[in-house]
Amino acid sequence: MPARRTVGWSAAVGAAAVLWTGGIAHADGPAEDTTSPSPPPASGAASNQELSAAVSRIKVTQTSGPTGGKQGTLTSTDVNWEPPPCWYEPAMTPEQLKKFSETGLALGQVSPHASWGGQKLWTDHYRDGKDAYNYEGGSLITRKGYDDYNLGRDGHFWRGVARDPDAPDSYGCERVMFWQDAGEVPDVPNAPTAETLAAYAYDKVKVPDTEIELKPAAKSTVNLPTWVWLDKGTFQDVKVRAELPDTGLWAETTAKPVALHLDPGTEDAEVFPASGDCAINDDGSIGTPYTKGSGDRTPPCGVRYLRATNGTPYHLSASVTWQITWQGSGGTDGDLPDGTFETTQDMNVQEIQSINR
Repeated sequence: MPARRTVGWSAAVGAAAVLWTGGIAHADGPAEDTTSPSPPPASGAASNQELSAAVSRIKVTQTSGPTGGKQGTLTSTDVNWEPPPCWYEPAMTPEQLKKFSETGLALGQVSPHASWGGQKLWTDHYRDGKDAYNYEGGSLITRKGYDDYNLGRDGHFWRGVARDPDAPDSYGCERVMFWQDAGEVPDVPNAPTAETLAAYAYDKVKVPDTEIELKPAAKSTVNLPTWVWLDKGTFQDVKVRAELPDTGLWAETTAKPVALHLDPGTEDAEVFPASGDCAINDDGSIGTPYTKGSGDRTPPCGVRYLRATNGTPYHLSASVTWQITWQGSGGTDGDLPDGTFETTQDMNVQEIQSINR
């Protein structure tokens, strides 16, 4: 399919010779395609780069959860899950498009993988009503032109945005930038929804580093348990809100910590519980803090090493599972795949020798 796009684009350029006289039009293929020119960076867009290839207008705000200290992004527990590769967004008002088209180079993306360079390309289609041609879904499509940028009408010109324009699956939003009246979301494939925004926010969730408490802290001893715990309040729900301006669409994605998984870093060890999954208690704590005299007891969350490290430490990993849910505009809600965030720390294990006389 992508290879046919490259060949077809050349045909489209020929078919649109009248429309594109005096300008340049580029179509970008997937990363492995070296036959088609890459689009130049957008310029001439008055001030906000609204026509660059992968700039989304979605506004993201963290509404709750820790904001300081070490943080990281989540890894989905579903290896097959991916956020939407592309979607459409309102990009410009008639006034903004007029200024863009008639100022400077007028060089920018008309879809995620196609750029128009030169004022004539833009003015022919959006001002003077001439048809535009583009490859969409492997077919050459003719799109009717506009009269004077639709000045005087209330709405926006919408354009596709690709999360990663180099990804092979990012070619589903190639319709040339098109008009939609205000207050309406276009009825087209890959139009944005609240769930689209929820998935977008998933990528923006930042969770705190997993700094577990250990006892003994400095060095473990062979066959004696190491207690692991996290004080209550260490982990809180993290909420991220995503809004798409001029659409009324929004979603709030919530990441809730639900379990801590321990991996001792060696087969010569036991974990407690046997699954390695330490549940989060009702008060937000994990496990039970070590107290004096507990050294011989089995901890509710911990590890027992059966062999000394002999100079090379084990790597104890602590991975927190975060349950992901979302709520959005129009009373929508749902679940997204759980996410995990993992940290590791070195564990030195000593062996105490006893001498019988």
